[in-house]
Amino acid sequence: MDFSIALPTFVITLREGVEAALVVGIVLALLKKAKQSRLNPWVYAGIGVGIAVSALVGVLFSAVTQALGKAYPQYAGVIEPALEGLFSVLAIAMLSWMLIWMTKQARFMKAQVEGAVSSALTQNGNAGWGIFSLIFVAVLREGFETVLFIAGSFQQGLVPTIGALGGLLVAAAIGVLLFKWGVKINIRVFFQAMGVLLMLIVAGLVVTALQRFDEAIASVALSSRASQNLCFYYEHFTKVHSCILGPMVWNTSNILPDEKFPGIILKALFGYRENLYVVQAVGYVVFLITVGGLYFRSLGGGSPQALKNTPANQKSISTAKE
Repeated sequence: MDFSIALPTFVITLREGVEAALVVGIVLALLKKAKQSRLNPWVYAGIGVGIAVSALVGVLFSAVTQALGKAYPQYAGVIEPALEGLFSVLAIAMLSWMLIWMTKQARFMKAQVEGAVSSALTQNGNAGWGIFSLIFVAVLREGFETVLFIAGSFQQGLVPTIGALGGLLVAAAIGVLLFKWGVKINIRVFFQAMGVLLMLIVAGLVVTALQRFDEAIASVALSSRASQNLCFYYEHFTKVHSCILGPMVWNTSNILPDEKFPGIILKALFGYRENLYVVQAVGYVVFLITVGGLYFRSLGGGSPQALKNTPANQKSISTAKE
């Protein structure tokens, strides 16, 4: 079993899981401060239901893919890579949005959560549902992004799911260290490092998505000789065929194959391919310049006072207990 393909989902759920753990920890601390610990079961229920719904979405994605393949077996070679490419594009969009927008919002996370908890507590009888909704949405958002990422790699089986579960467990452990044991961790540095790593993973997903669409279009072209003009470079420039990706940039199969260590690690984390084509290389660079540039700009905004009062910029979150 190749566990290298579990690394990307591990990184994603670790980063997103820590963010969700911060929300959970802040909510529990605020409930304790307000002497409303009786609402803690609503917090745990929100966590459980959020994880369960995320897993259900993943099962439904897989079931729909298998059903389409069985319903149209003659198009199986087109449907699977096309869906993988589609889900990869959705994952790229969601993860990029999360990387940029959520990085900006993380500066004000504590204030936002405090406001949501205060609003829920003023609703008296509906306070439990308010707390449940806050936690459920926080967990489901992170889980849905991971499910989209996994859905873009159907052929990899359950291994990415193992990585996702591992990331969640480590994130939960970090949450316990922060809020139960008062261990000091530089959360801002953690998120910045995970953000850079996630940006590279998503850039690699751009390469993968383009390859899946290339495979789907090549399958269409092979099924009909009349449609082979769709593949501009098909069987013209190289023995390693590409349909819409243009000429090959490099072939490093003899130096650094992507099915052996360390190439397999680079492939899993950063989208490395032993055979890379022009369109893939351009897409990778354009993504890093645009989304990467926006991400690094998002790290520098915000007022000093706001940054000072948020857990994302503190070395410890233990102040939330005060």
